[in-house]
Amino acid sequence: MAITLSDRHIPLAAIRDAATAVYGAAIRTPLVRLEHDGPPGTQIYLKLETLQPIGSFKIRGAQNTIRQLTPEQLKEGVWTVSAGNAAQGVALAAKKMGARCSVMVIDTAPDTKIRAIERLGATIVRASYDECWKTVEAHGSGRMAGYFVHPFDDDRFIAGNATAALEILEDVPDVDAIVAPIGGGGLLGGIAAAVRELKPDTRVYAAEPETAAPLAASLAAGRPIYFDNWTASFVDGAGGKSVLPTMWPLLSQISGSIVVSLDEVARAM
Repeated sequence: MAITLSDRHIPLAAIRDAATAVYGAAIRTPLVRLEHDGPPGTQIYLKLETLQPIGSFKIRGAQNTIRQLTPEQLKEGVWTVSAGNAAQGVALAAKKMGARCSVMVIDTAPDTKIRAIERLGATIVRASYDECWKTVEAHGSGRMAGYFVHPFDDDRFIAGNATAALEILEDVPDVDAIVAPIGGGGLLGGIAAAVRELKPDTRVYAAEPETAAPLAASLAAGRPIYFDNWTASFVDGAGGKSVLPTMWPLLSQISGSIVVSLDEVARAM
């Protein structure tokens, strides 16, 4: 369900509750220390969410959301809109609950993700990026039927994603900063919520491709805005056209956004 109040927050109790349930579909992923050429003494760890059953953190939020639906809602089936990762998360969580699933998928989604969604039993409905983003903003589409699981703007989804932060803080209690990618903000908002409650001195940063960096622009403007220079790229799972006003209360308090070039993304892969 979307929240529009300016004081929106994700309670720590909701995140801890999610941690009692998400591992029915997700796994606890490791932190691996990265060898690097940065300043001496700097320690960098990678959180290997690529080891999740769907290769993405999205299974955390999807599992936490779908496990809270009523039998009547599950009977009607569920659907989401996605570039591929949230689609796989919702499809897997729905499959575990015995619910039908359909997905509005951005027409530029890689074939590997499309095949993965189909293997999980979901029905594919292709759409343009613009239609998908409008669906994200409107929280619905006349082309789809069933219960809409928003891929990020849902407190349950965000709380599920935030379980990754609990793991980070357990494994590296003295962490100075956490950097997370942002598409719509469901992961970043969840991490920020958990860190704010448990280790408020830890800084939280977004990472965005320069071709789709609405959060950096919004932080500079002091309000959620559209990113006028949005361009499609191979970075299909991060970046967006805007920061939703409903997500702004969760994202406006982070320490900043790191905007990277596509060349930098490619070199890091």
